[in-house]
Amino acid sequence: MDKEYKKNRVYRVFEKISQHYDGANYRISFGLQTSWKKMLTSQLIQKSPKDEKILDLCCGTGDIAIEIAKKRPDLQLIGADFSPAMLKVAKQKSCGMKNILWEKEDATKLSFGENQFAMATISFGLRNTSDYRQVLSEMLRVVKPGGHIYCLDSFVPDNALVRPFHQIYFRYMMPLIGGGKAYREEYLWLYQSTRQFLRRKELISLCEEIGLTEIQYRKRMFGACVLIEGRKIEEKI
Repeated sequence: MDKEYKKNRVYRVFEKISQHYDGANYRISFGLQTSWKKMLTSQLIQKSPKDEKILDLCCGTGDIAIEIAKKRPDLQLIGADFSPAMLKVAKQKSCGMKNILWEKEDATKLSFGENQFAMATISFGLRNTSDYRQVLSEMLRVVKPGGHIYCLDSFVPDNALVRPFHQIYFRYMMPLIGGGKAYREEYLWLYQSTRQFLRRKELISLCEEIGLTEIQYRKRMFGACVLIEGRKIEEKI
């Protein structure tokens, strides 16, 4: 798929569904998204050094950044997304929280300088970007040596017995449960973006290629949701 076409299509999708996004995610995951996101936030809450900056890239409506900011008031959270409509919802949800900033950013070309963040995360967003390698490389660039990068996303399950049921649900049922008649096409795109995304092993290989080390992963729902973690190599003295 042409990169510019994908970028524009994703932008239109999220601008349109922003006000319904949180509720739809809860419905289509049967509430499981809460535990999936906690799998990520618990790592950042525990491992982030004191008084540091954390980047939540493709932050959407801000669930990840808000949860971390609540539990770690010493941290400065930067939530970055290219959709003004999604950022508007995030700002409304975080009203009064002083340790979060929301920024409009292109994930493939971040405005931040090198080695700015102790940690960086991207959740359910990488598959919707136009260049996976470039986005991960940008995350690596802005994270300090020794810092961690986390990627939580939806995948086609590895298990061959599970895949047909996964496809039936996400192709035919999920768009209607999530978007109803009004937003069915937008949620059909979210199914397509998962189907076209890298498999788990391919993404781990890409993380290795860009220079991440100590890569680990955790999976849920037979691999339909996977959290991948890697570490930026520390600079040699």
